[in-house]
Amino acid sequence: MNRVSAPALRGGLLALLAAALFGLSTPLVQHFGQGLGAFTTAALLYAGAAVVALLMRHPPEREAGLRRSDLPRIVAMAGFGAVVGPVALAWGLQRTGGSSASLMLTLEALFTAVLAWRLYGETMDKRVGAAMLFLLAGGVALVLEQGLAGDTQLLGLLAVMAATAAWGIDNTLSRGVAERDPGQVVLVKSSLGACATIVLAFVLAEPLPSLLVAGALLAIGATGYGLSLRLYLLAQRAFGAGRTGSVFAFAPFIGALGAFAFGSRTVTWMLALGGVLMLVGVVLHLFESHGHEHGHDALEHEHAHSHDDGHHLHTHDEKMPSGQHSHCHRHEPMRHTHAHVPDAHHLHSH
Repeated sequence: MNRVSAPALRGGLLALLAAALFGLSTPLVQHFGQGLGAFTTAALLYAGAAVVALLMRHPPEREAGLRRSDLPRIVAMAGFGAVVGPVALAWGLQRTGGSSASLMLTLEALFTAVLAWRLYGETMDKRVGAAMLFLLAGGVALVLEQGLAGDTQLLGLLAVMAATAAWGIDNTLSRGVAERDPGQVVLVKSSLGACATIVLAFVLAEPLPSLLVAGALLAIGATGYGLSLRLYLLAQRAFGAGRTGSVFAFAPFIGALGAFAFGSRTVTWMLALGGVLMLVGVVLHLFESHGHEHGHDALEHEHAHSHDDGHHLHTHDEKMPSGQHSHCHRHEPMRHTHAHVPDAHHLHSH
């Protein structure tokens, strides 16, 4: 199965791994963040994300770097994704159960998919539409399960919902820098978010964490926010914003399993049903097959690429590089037929 015949598989697997890391972070944040201020918790999470991004930078020749014109987008991403989102989540986690909060995060996929459809014109064929319905049905079943159990607290869940809306906006904004170096994007976004929340935590005189709690939240931020965001950006590059957000919707179920491991034992048939429905939705995305004859206009841009994907047919003056590399290159007009998803080269209308 090569990259051209199954473009959805790589993006789907990257999105699933990002979802696993982020999903498990939710019950962990609730466990270690008890008694801390929401801004302090958010600051530690994104400081950890910034550290892992700094350690995982690629050589400059492999990825396209950020440009000055990307700054407004990055600032907006940091505001929504690294300030509003984690602060709202941390505040909500202190007022509702870990399973409830994890499951409410399903709404992030819906916000992302709708915004990607409206802003980028990403298509939704019958398979993708069915996947979204399964994910929605699974999320509804999971949230109803918590509601019937009587464990939820309205204000906490509303705060978590606000976090999903903020991250949905962040996900959609990040599509515009998906071709840039993901390590650099994560580093700048996380650094801005950490600086902003540290200042706010200081102004509000929030209590300082112990060394153990601070270390734990830094580690959670490194994996659940830094590494997860890096994988999410790579998935968007291969998979499109709407589809990445939809597969990422499996994170709430993973978070619910993590909450179970931390002591929540309220497993019911509705919880199991919700998980099965979400799994069906993810599988539909992983094996999405969308192919037809389509044309490519002339295009000049820069991003990481290799010469074995059927689209980068240009030559090099020096020795042809093997593997992934980055430089400004031109695509000549062409028309062909193959399976594809709404990545940077397939944003055509239908």
